[in-house]
Order: sequence, then structure tokens, then C-alpha cells
Amino acid sequence: SLVRSDALSEEERRTAANLLKLGQEHVFEKWAPAGEEEAKKRAFFAQVAELDSNYPGGLEAYVTKARELLDASAAGANPFEGFTPMVPEGEALDVTDGSFQRAENNGLEAAAGGVGFVLVAGGLGERLGYSGIKVELPVDMLTERCFLQHYVEYILALQKRLGGDVALPLAIMTSDDTDARTRALLAENDNFGLPAEQLTIVKQEKVPALADSSASLAMADAYTVETKPHGHGDVHHLLLKHGLLKDWEAAGVEWLFFFQDTNALVLNSILPALGVSRSLDLDMNSICVPRTAGEAAGAITKLVNEASGDELTINVEYNQLDPLLRATISPDEGDVNDPTTGFSPFPGNANNLVFRLASYKATCEGEAQGVVPEFVNPKYADAERNLFKKPTRLECMMQDFPRLMQAELPQGTKKVGFVSFPKWLSFSPAKNSLEGGVDNAKAGNPPGTVASSEADFYDACARQLEDLGAVFTGEPASVDIEGVPTALGPFLYVSPAVGLTTECLKAALPDGAKSLTMDRRSALQIEGEGSVAFKDVVVDGDLTIEVVDGAHVTLEGTRIQSGKPAVDAIADGAEPFLAIRGYSVTRSDDRAFIRITEPGNYVVGASVDSVERV
Repeated sequence: SLVRSDALSEEERRTAANLLKLGQEHVFEKWAPAGEEEAKKRAFFAQVAELDSNYPGGLEAYVTKARELLDASAAGANPFEGFTPMVPEGEALDVTDGSFQRAENNGLEAAAGGVGFVLVAGGLGERLGYSGIKVELPVDMLTERCFLQHYVEYILALQKRLGGDVALPLAIMTSDDTDARTRALLAENDNFGLPAEQLTIVKQEKVPALADSSASLAMADAYTVETKPHGHGDVHHLLLKHGLLKDWEAAGVEWLFFFQDTNALVLNSILPALGVSRSLDLDMNSICVPRTAGEAAGAITKLVNEASGDELTINVEYNQLDPLLRATISPDEGDVNDPTTGFSPFPGNANNLVFRLASYKATCEGEAQGVVPEFVNPKYADAERNLFKKPTRLECMMQDFPRLMQAELPQGTKKVGFVSFPKWLSFSPAKNSLEGGVDNAKAGNPPGTVASSEADFYDACARQLEDLGAVFTGEPASVDIEGVPTALGPFLYVSPAVGLTTECLKAALPDGAKSLTMDRRSALQIEGEGSVAFKDVVVDGDLTIEVVDGAHVTLEGTRIQSGKPAVDAIADGAEPFLAIRGYSVTRSDDRAFIRITEPGNYVVGASVDSVERV
């Protein structure tokens, strides 16, 4: 027998028979004779049984799909054959023309109907040069809030704004790499205030690696199948598998918002994206940013097959879009910028998504059980395309959900579109190491580092306040990172209770340009669930305001003069979270504080010491 063991259980015999039926005889080739290394053989069967149970349809479905996709890959099949690209339906919002605020207000009404949040957090920070989980990294060095706290506090602020019995649930998708550390981070911080019944963690599992074009399972050693990550598309199946879609529907949730782990600016897009989904009656809405033609970013594209009548609005990678356009509607130019906007008419995919729960749930409950159509990307080692340079696997991406909708829902019953925001407002992910960021910057691309993400976080807040009348003077602090100057400042943090919407920020600056003047090297940190208003305030230093829920404080003619945050290049041996930034921020010992600890109305005069209850 190929299976050299004389102590197989009935379940192990069935597992062995299934492997042989799938043409996987090679997995037993290096086994010791019967009676030897039996514990390792037991472990092998346990692993294979787990891999079989984790994948919908089991290993048979996995291997069958793999062979079909590998055959198509070897043949050089075009996934867009027969489709013509068109500009998708959507809306581009501008913070200066009122469309952004109208969408925000519409989004508040949508959120009142119930919204569930889904955070995709299965990756470590290795690409950043960091060995820990990315959601534990500080968004900014002013407050040292980690990304996960940043997100949870927003959800709680929105929940409080909606009032009543509204409870906004959060699901976090982790992986073997991040699960234990994510749970520990939450436990150590009491879920950052989110009630346990509103939080669910779902863990994605790995899938078998494939050694060749016959979909032979790759072996890490004689008794272990090599495994690899399946991709963040797993999130859809996991939400169904864990019963969340049914539970959330029963709880009155109408919308779902999916977001990535290290893009702090995504919070600025949540309400307006919900608003556009509601106003355009979208079942799926991709959050986008403007992209220039040829930019190395996926583009949301409407694909139409005139022969079959199929329509698909989906992400198309930039290296596929231009050839597709040249082969169809734009043979001479391909992907070019619209002269009126300076951007490609095909918006850049930021990979944050809004779904209508009803149609999302119906799709996930279909035959595929939420498993989005997969792809393979083997690196071939021979001209015949049979051998791989290294094992590959089936992969899936959460943004490919429209393909699943196309398969599971009747044609014409789903509506997919996009909403686009200015990049400065909504998109600055931390994903690259300092070295990678420097290379990007030298090539004229966004660095995408933790440092650039922090700089953009401050800048976005400053631009929002500036649009409403705040005045910023002087030059920001600057630090040299690997030869690339990075500007930091003004150092700003506004709690989500104060800055939840444009209307909230307007209330903080009631006198427009006469409300707040601030030096760009200064710092302003607003904490708490209360509210703040500035009238003829000048900040030339470092001010922290803490306002308890139920309190309102007005600063009238207040003048802040103190030391300012110091930005210094880090030395060798710095803490890892600082090393990947390239600098530290040290706040002045004489910085000013205003602490309002009891509900009520307060006025602060020229000095922070002159606080009166009114």
C-alpha cells in the first residue's frame, strides 16, 4: 500500500482514499515503513482533515478549482475576453461644493438604520519592517493612539451621535499570525470601550500550497502539507460561517462597511460613503480616490459583455486596464487622463467597501457560500508552464465580490458603483518600510510609510479646519528620513465626538477665520466626548483640551504660548515602532492643559487658568 501505516482509523482511511482519488499519491512517497513515525503520520492526517474541513467543499473542491485555474493560466486565458470597459456609475465628492456635507448628512440617516463594521486585519507589519501586528501601531505620535483604538473610538462616537438603542457591531478578521496578539491588545485595553457583545473576531485559515500545474499538494516535509494565506477575500465566507450576517440582520443592521488595517483617514469617508450608497441605491459601493492614467493602482471599471448581456463593475488592475482599453474602445490612447479633471475617468480603488446587508447576505448564502472567485499567480520555471519556481496557491480578494454577485444573483438585480474622495482626505495607508517609502518618493509616488501616514493624518485635519476658517501660519516641523524631508505639523488630534462630521467641526469654529489661529509647529489635542468652541484663539505652543461627556467649553480670546513638540531623528536601538518611523516626537514640559471633568457650560479666558462655569 502507498499509505505505509498499519494503524489507520476509519476517518484516516477515508482521508487517505480521498487524497489518492485526487491524484495526490506523492504525499506518501517519503513515509517511513509501517510501525515507524506513527505520531507524525497521525499529525499529517489531522492536518489534512483540518484543511479539508476549513475549505467549503473540502479538498476535492479546492484541487478541482486549482486545476481549472492552472489550466487557464497555462493557456494564457484572458479573464476579460468579450468584455468592453466603460466608466462606472458613481459620485465624486468635493469638500468645497457642499456635496461632501450633503452625503455626510445622508450617511447619518443611513447609519441610523444600522451599520456593521468589518476590519480586515490578518497581516503582520513585516512589509513595514515591524514584526508585530499592524493595528497596534500608533496612528500618530502626538497621542500615541493605536490604529485599533482610533477605529473603535470612532464607532463609539457615531453610536453615541445616533442615540437611542443603536449598537454598532464590529467584526475583525484575523489570521494565525495576528489572532492571539489582536485578542491580547483588546483584552489589555478593555476593547477600547466597545462592549463585548458588539465585538466578534473571526480567524481565517491557510490553504494548501500547490507544487505544479497538476495541483499537486506541496509538502513542507514528509508529513506536513505546506500552507499559504488564501487572501482577504476569506472575510465574506467567514462572516457567513460564523452566523454574523443572520445575527446582524436580526439586530436591524442595514449596511456593512469594510475597511483595512492601517489607513487612519478612512474614517473621513464612512458617513459620506454610506450616504452615496443610500442616495444611489447601491448594493455594493467601492470607495475610491482619483488616479492618474497609468498610475500603479487598481481602477474601478464597468465591464459589459454585449453578447451575453452581462455587466460587471469591478476592480481591474492597472496593468490590465490599459491593454483592455487599447483592445476595445481606445486603441490609440489606452488609459488617458480626462483633460477637464486631470485624472483618469476610471477611479482608483482604495479597497474599502460598503454593502447593503440584504443583498450581501443573499449572495453569501448562495451555492459558493461566500467564497469569491479565486485566481492563481504561479511563477513558472519552464517554458511548458508545468513547473513552478516556488509553490503557489489559490487566492481571493474581497473586492472581487461583484463576481460572486454575478454568479449568485439574477442579472439586473444588483447595483454596484463607487464614491470618490480627494486622496488627502481619505487615503494614506501605512504599508511600506522606510526604505521602500524612499524608493517610492524618489519615483514620484506616495511613500506609504508610517511616517507619511502620520504626516497626512495631521495635514488632513488641518485642511478640514482651514476650509472652515482656521488660520495656520509659519512652516511645519521637518525631519530628514533617509534623505527625504518629511513635514510634520501642525500637530492635530480632534476627538471623533468633536470632529464626527463637517457640521460638528463648524460648530467648533463658530466665527470662521476669527476662531482659531495656529502656528504650524504647534500642537492641539482635543479629547473626550464633550464639545469645544474656539473664538479668537491663538495657539503658539502645545495645548491639550479634555472635555467630559455633557460638557461644553468655549475658549474666548485665549492665548497659548508654550514650548512646542520637538521632532528628532531616532538613534540606533530605538523602539521598533519608532525605528519604522525614523523620528520621535517629544512634547514640551510646559505644555498647556484645559481639563473639564464635570458636565456643564464653561468659558476659558485669555489664560488656561481662567476657567469659569456659566
